[in-house]
Amino acid sequence: MIDVNNETDVSVDEVEFAELATYVLQEMHVADGAELAILFVDEAAMEQLHLQWMDEPGPTDVLSFPMDELRPGTADAPTPPGLLGDIVVCPTVATRQAATAGHTPEEEMLLLTTHGILHLLGYDHAEPDEEKEMFALQRRLLLTFLAGRA
Repeated sequence: MIDVNNETDVSVDEVEFAELATYVLQEMHVADGAELAILFVDEAAMEQLHLQWMDEPGPTDVLSFPMDELRPGTADAPTPPGLLGDIVVCPTVATRQAATAGHTPEEEMLLLTTHGILHLLGYDHAEPDEEKEMFALQRRLLLTFLAGRA
């Protein structure tokens, strides 16, 4: 079950984000029934979470809160259903990043959501090899999702 909630004044297509999450989880061979929450919050709420959980001041773009530590499965052995976790996205931070990156705020938030799901599945980018793998995977997942919608 994927739950998407927007607690901001920014317009967010909640259905599109649920469809993206469904697509990414299917591609990562996570069984239907895994629970994921995606929450869009304002900068004040994001700053509070960032400080509380990461001990870093200021708002950030996305935070991931894994629960059952599910990992990607395979076509033959999908990850069993469980509580994947929560992703929190800040649309105003994403909008600023999108302007710098040269794409739309929606594309940035879709990228951040994909990034957050990969973190929930155990991917990280602390080391150069990990970063290369994770960023290539998130790019492939997002591009194939968007191509399928065109």
